[in-house]
Amino acid sequence: MTISGWRFTPRLWSTVAAAVVAVIMLQLGNWQLSRAQEKESRQEQLDLLSREPAIALPAVPVTLEDFRYRRVEARGVYLPAHTIYLDNKIHKGVAGYHIVTPLRIGTSSMHVLVNRGWAAADRDRSKLPQVSTSDGPVAVSGIATAAVQKTLELSKEMVSGQVWENLDLERYRSSTGLSLQPVMILQQDDVKDGLVRQWARPDSGAARNLGYAFQWFAMALAVLIIYLVLSVKRERSEDK
Repeated sequence: MTISGWRFTPRLWSTVAAAVVAVIMLQLGNWQLSRAQEKESRQEQLDLLSREPAIALPAVPVTLEDFRYRRVEARGVYLPAHTIYLDNKIHKGVAGYHIVTPLRIGTSSMHVLVNRGWAAADRDRSKLPQVSTSDGPVAVSGIATAAVQKTLELSKEMVSGQVWENLDLERYRSSTGLSLQPVMILQQDDVKDGLVRQWARPDSGAARNLGYAFQWFAMALAVLIIYLVLSVKRERSEDK
């Protein structure tokens, strides 16, 4: 095919190779789009769960998936002696701690961890923030999440008294001897204890998949452009 002195002369091997590569890239892009859609649908479900009325967390063992991201309520008594301070938590550019205290549910032997909020760290890191804790029965409500919070850890022994780099449920159980639910409550009550409770909305991760999809589609387009450029040649004019 010739147009204005340019001839389209594709080779069979280059046509097949370009078609195969482009199809694979398009399929990968579509797969990333489907993953993004799945994550957005899941996020919508989580948002609906978080707006439903709070449900009581029982004293019998539960599964994480039955309660994750739901609004829950637990009644009982705090055990301040087992409070831990999760280190390296930043709020508005200020370093601090998340204060985590176990709550004994009712009069049972079952407990649930409560992330009560953020407190700023003292310049003298040997001084921990003083947190007011009720010594009587309390009702705690908030969002249920996994009782695990991890950052980069150089050693599994990164625990110094009440200051922990990470929260590992099994390690905490072993350290305290407490029976614990697999969930942790991100407290949302308006308690005048000086702690900041501004919990970030969990990211669905869909934006990452959309970015990957764009990259695959862009690469498929690049393959097509390269194929066309290499397959089009200018005709040489014959001497008269």
